[in-house]
Amino acid sequence: MRNTIFRLDEPRNEAVRAYAPGAPERAALERRLAAMGRESVEIGCWVNGREVLTGEVHEVRAPHDHGLRLGRWHAATPEVVQEALAGARAAWREWSQTPYDVRLAVFLKAAELLAGPWRDTVNAATMLGQSKTCYQAEIDAACELVDFWRINCWLAHAKVYADQPMSPPGQWNHLDHRPLEGFVYAVTPFNFTSIGGNLPTAPAIMGNVALWKPSSAAVFSNYQVMRVLHEAGLPPGVIQFIPGSPRAITAQLLSQPDFAGVHYTGSTAVFNGLWKQIAQGLDGYRSYPRIVGETGGKDFIFVHPSADVTAVSVAAVRGAFEYQGQKCSAASRMYVPRSLWRALRDDLVARTESLAMGDPAEFRNFLCAVIHEQAFEEIRGYVEKARHGARILCGGDADRTQGWFIRPTIVECEDPGFVTMREEIFGPVLSVHVYEDARLDEALTACDEGSPYGLTGAVFAQDRLAVEAMARRLRHAAGNFYINDKPTGAVVNQQPFGGARASGTDDKAGGVQNLLRWVAPRTVKETFLPPHDHRYPHQQDGQVEGGPGGRGRVSRT
Repeated sequence: MRNTIFRLDEPRNEAVRAYAPGAPERAALERRLAAMGRESVEIGCWVNGREVLTGEVHEVRAPHDHGLRLGRWHAATPEVVQEALAGARAAWREWSQTPYDVRLAVFLKAAELLAGPWRDTVNAATMLGQSKTCYQAEIDAACELVDFWRINCWLAHAKVYADQPMSPPGQWNHLDHRPLEGFVYAVTPFNFTSIGGNLPTAPAIMGNVALWKPSSAAVFSNYQVMRVLHEAGLPPGVIQFIPGSPRAITAQLLSQPDFAGVHYTGSTAVFNGLWKQIAQGLDGYRSYPRIVGETGGKDFIFVHPSADVTAVSVAAVRGAFEYQGQKCSAASRMYVPRSLWRALRDDLVARTESLAMGDPAEFRNFLCAVIHEQAFEEIRGYVEKARHGARILCGGDADRTQGWFIRPTIVECEDPGFVTMREEIFGPVLSVHVYEDARLDEALTACDEGSPYGLTGAVFAQDRLAVEAMARRLRHAAGNFYINDKPTGAVVNQQPFGGARASGTDDKAGGVQNLLRWVAPRTVKETFLPPHDHRYPHQQDGQVEGGPGGRGRVSRT
């Protein structure tokens, strides 16, 4: 037994390494990239603390190089999923009762492992398997996931468990922040390794068990994250790693009475389908499942006539084309006043045409390939629509010879309701609508109402009153709102992330709001001197001795 009140200081965000030419970290990462590019990894499911090779194999190939075979992954069969469920239930009995400091120690150690000896491996896996540049991998797979683990632990300690009610004299009140009664289903996307690591671990930090189904296109890096957690001492069964068929695994898990919640990042359409499946199964669940989702986006940059043109151009290029536009926060539509358009257009096109594209192992590249053939064809389809209904200012070329490469594309749309201004593309396509300066108010309405999403958005203006007016008008258009900055790059504990409307439940990953979704608080009241007389003072004939607690006798005069 320990008589300890643990102190956990608020952590600083993990520093981003620059990987400049000649830097030691650059040489180390290049060596790890070369080594992992030569290996062929056999990736199994991770169930009850051991790897399971099912024989249902799928190849992992680099998006930027069809000939680069990185390994094979084994899909979970229904039998393996059932084994994972049984193991999770067994683990829940102990993990849900484990002192929170013991749980936190696992993830704090995982953060140190990832920040140190595992950093190059997880970064290299992200670069090779998801075609990210070294910088995009560093801010995602290393820094953001380290931040999630360190800061979620601190938030649990300082903001959740420390949040206790007041206790008047004679009572002791407290909140028992219980884990959910059952398992959490974590469904993670291809585009951020950090999301893959956060969605199953945020509930686990709070004492839950999770079954983690990673995206088929991110199994390579997510498997490395699972290895980090194993080395950190995560008990068997707390997080089960079960890549495989989304439909089959979802159907199997959502049919279980102890399904307690889903932690999801992905498309709006799939999330809507999950919600409907859960609703249809409500009568069979032990409790109402928690539904937490971050879904699609059609993120905007709105430019005021007083804006700094150069700042807008840089923000648009970075916000729209970093990681090939495959961020749910990526700038996808922009509204520009006529008075600034010529200068902005020329600068924006020149910057975009200068962007180097290719293999992520070549550190000079700004962007690489899109994730797979399906994404390639869908993005190219939107570009073709733009050729016939709008004006392509630059880019638009697509080449699948060696990898899934699409040049960053800027489309000028006369109609603010054109399809590329309205629908999520999830690729390197930025659509621009030029509005007349005198019709600023109409343009703000088009921005607010022109898309069903509400994830991120940015406004640019030097006029401070204009900033305030636009922020009011666009208050519900974005859950993460940026002033004179690109609408991407949210940092854990600085800009908790999430949006509403068709963009999700706005439960703010990287903030205490998300962690609170994974606990079921129990209010506990202890009375030190309980009453011994059922009667209240107003019912009695004489004065009650012993005060309002009613423990004394009634005195008659």
